Amino acid sequence: MPDSLSGRLAERLSPAQRERVGEWLPGAVFVRDHSWGLTGTVVLEAVVGPDRVIIKAADESDGHLARELRAHREWLGPWVAAGRAPQLLHADGDARVLVTQFIPGELVEGKAAEREIETYRQAGALLAALHGQLEVADEGYWKQEQLGALGWLDKEHRIDAEIETRLRSIVGSWPTPVSVLVPTHGDWQPRNWVTHEGVVSAIDFGRAALRPAYTDLSRLSAQQFLRDPRLEDAFLEGYGSDPRDPEGWQRQRIREAIGTAVWAHQVGDADFEAQGHRMLAAALADEGKLA
Repeated sequence: MPDSLSGRLAERLSPAQRERVGEWLPGAVFVRDHSWGLTGTVVLEAVVGPDRVIIKAADESDGHLARELRAHREWLGPWVAAGRAPQLLHADGDARVLVTQFIPGELVEGKAAEREIETYRQAGALLAALHGQLEVADEGYWKQEQLGALGWLDKEHRIDAEIETRLRSIVGSWPTPVSVLVPTHGDWQPRNWVTHEGVVSAIDFGRAALRPAYTDLSRLSAQQFLRDPRLEDAFLEGYGSDPRDPEGWQRQRIREAIGTAVWAHQVGDADFEAQGHRMLAAALADEGKLA
């Protein structure tokens, strides 16, 4: 049942967040909770008069809302103008809450669209529009990623001790070249795409940041592209090229695999943790082939 600002779903928000939402959206009625439940981020769908909106709120431990706000303010313009991403309506960084338009459509993950070639052609073209806005040369990116990978290994995890030792050796030997960074989504995969009347749009920008373009292919390469290479071909056709340079891509595979395996263990997502271990095995099997 839908409920009002004082109802059950509204209780997912802090008092400060409820106050801000009440100011922005008088008479709002909450209709659905879209939260994953793995982190402290709350995602609520609400109706205000004839309009449908998404309210996203974070707790004190969250590091994603600031990234999402930056993406909306600096990088999502081309997608919003084309109706392919939600427009930011309200935001309060101190209260850790924002409101966007609701993008109609069905989540691609788990639906027929996840297996359709046209979905990936559109997703590639969308990503090219995001990446093409800006390029920044950065001398410290891979040093930061190196420290980040080692930091993940310092946390509690279930990576085999011998594999961990090998990973520490590999990561510690990484070069730290100047990198070209572009605006990236950070979690570009079907769970963050929706399709409506055959058109693919993007949601969830909590991992958006300036990174090398190829980092946005990490999830797809470990999942959908493995299951059906035609989807990879369609994606690259839509994107217009393949941004993966061999050496940087190999470092990225290892960095992503470590983060996936450890983070998923931290939040208790067993399936995602298993995927992280598969990613580690595949990346380590290819280590040394570029030498």
